[in-house]
Amino acid sequence: MSRIEKILVPVDFSASSAYALEYAIDLAKGMGARIHLLHAYSLPTQIVGPYEVAPIPNDFFEQVRQSASKHLAQSREKVRAAGIECEASLTDGAPADAIAETAQEVGADLIVMGTRGHTGLKHVLLGSVAERTVRIAPCPVLTTRKKGD
Repeated sequence: MSRIEKILVPVDFSASSAYALEYAIDLAKGMGARIHLLHAYSLPTQIVGPYEVAPIPNDFFEQVRQSASKHLAQSREKVRAAGIECEASLTDGAPADAIAETAQEVGADLIVMGTRGHTGLKHVLLGSVAERTVRIAPCPVLTTRKKGD
């Protein structure tokens, strides 16, 4: 196994994601690795109602981006406070694809991400970003699940 120098941690600001970040921080400390945080989001461009289709206002997208940037900065500071070198990026796009692309771009040796463990109908309806990421990632993916999720 090669040395792990850079860990990509996708964050969606959920409890599962926070747990994965804690896990990645512990790993990075033990391995002397750096962390790259990523928040990827995909928003619809219009709302489809029963009688009409309405575009989503542009300022909504900017508000989402600003909120995500703020939360991402807080996560980055948490990593830095643990004494670990950290970079962060924010992107608009399908999360699993963005994770795989970012892993390739930044040269990640490992992806650490949370999963909620949905099964049955929830899994069918919501899909699994972690599952798709495992299939398309250019490096190993370690998934974590917070007990109770």
